[in-house]
Amino acid sequence: MVENKAFYRPSMTDEGISNLHSTTVLDEHGEARDMSLTGERPLTIYLDKQEIVTLMTMGSQPELLTLGYLRNQDLVQNLEDIIAIQVDWDIEAVAVTTRQTRPDLDKIMSKRIVTSGCGQGTMFGNVMDSLSKLSLQCPDFSADTIYKVLDGLAEYNQIYKQAGAVHGCALCKDHEVEVFVEDVGRHNAVDAISGWMWLEGVTGENKVFYTTGRLTSEMVIKVAQMQVPLLLSRSGVTEMGLRLAKQIGIGIVARAKGKHFLVYNGQQQFHH
Repeated sequence: MVENKAFYRPSMTDEGISNLHSTTVLDEHGEARDMSLTGERPLTIYLDKQEIVTLMTMGSQPELLTLGYLRNQDLVQNLEDIIAIQVDWDIEAVAVTTRQTRPDLDKIMSKRIVTSGCGQGTMFGNVMDSLSKLSLQCPDFSADTIYKVLDGLAEYNQIYKQAGAVHGCALCKDHEVEVFVEDVGRHNAVDAISGWMWLEGVTGENKVFYTTGRLTSEMVIKVAQMQVPLLLSRSGVTEMGLRLAKQIGIGIVARAKGKHFLVYNGQQQFHH
């Protein structure tokens, strides 16, 4: 369900691609098997003709990926500032046109932090500098809350089931999945969801964010920027990811598979 739908929408192409390929492999018995492979393509983002970054992506939601990347990196502050997002796979690029480029863009881009995200991960220094402004409140939740979210996600991860080599991320409210994205990197998937939220005017309040990937500092920061107070992962947590979650106030539940999970942050809000 979409709430608070934004009235303004920039002009956007619709160039999502299906990026599955096939190959023949031999199993441990020497038997031939036909297998699916997850494709990936480079996509270079140009902001008002200035090259920003090249992302490796499956390409299923390139416009939302671009939108969310610009939002989470604080390179564009208002959706209304964006005139158009135009993806062209022939040149593997996306052109973003805005009404006004940030006057401090060169300064922001001069400081890049290489993150631990799979594939290429970078964050600009201004994002790290803004952490002190981020403050959330982990909601009360129970084991039943976690189980309902996991049950609601059971039908997703379609490309993972076919080909593997991807991460899935989802924004959930109660046990309903509002949006689900798979990509070769979890940072791409979370950016695409952030872009969807920005475009549709959806807030992170009372939501749960799920990822198949580990909860690094980058993931915690991105989810905090989306104002989502509870983060759920099928994988583990890094020390810095947990430290930032405690600093910001985000509940962290990890190693969530089947009926097992571990509450790393938000233990006072957890009720069995």
